[in-house]
Amino acid sequence: MKVQVKDTLSGNLASAEIMIAKFSDMPLKKDGWQFTWRELFRKQGAVFYKLVLDESPQKIEGIIMLSLLDYGIVYMDCIEVAPHNYGSKGRYDLVAGCLIAYGCMLSFELGKPPYDGCLSFESKTVLIALYQEKYGATMGLGQRMFFSPEAGIKLMELYLQDS
Repeated sequence: MKVQVKDTLSGNLASAEIMIAKFSDMPLKKDGWQFTWRELFRKQGAVFYKLVLDESPQKIEGIIMLSLLDYGIVYMDCIEVAPHNYGSKGRYDLVAGCLIAYGCMLSFELGKPPYDGCLSFESKTVLIALYQEKYGATMGLGQRMFFSPEAGIKLMELYLQDS
């Protein structure tokens, strides 16, 4: 799926694409990534998607891991932007939003009633407020959170517009 991310140096939008990732695409912790993506890739039933720029398709800007749980809800196991995109000094903005919105889109396609359109996940404590304020996530039990169908539609409209 074509998306756009913001180049923080120029302020311009850059064309990008979200596509299925293979094992060989999995980034390494030694390169500054927080998760051990190659280990995570071994999980049965999980599907991985990467976001890459059209101009540099070999360089991953962000990655998301999604699973369809037995009761029909799409679960975001992990999401991470590339180390060079972390925080306020990151090179490309909107990467996480595009990946989350893509997960929301898949939740409408793959989820089963009454969970179709819901994207569930467990947040790190320090990120709960960010998910609520920036992306519209709702608290569930403990650190379990979810994007409701309404929140998902807003994210899709904001981040998945045709580029």
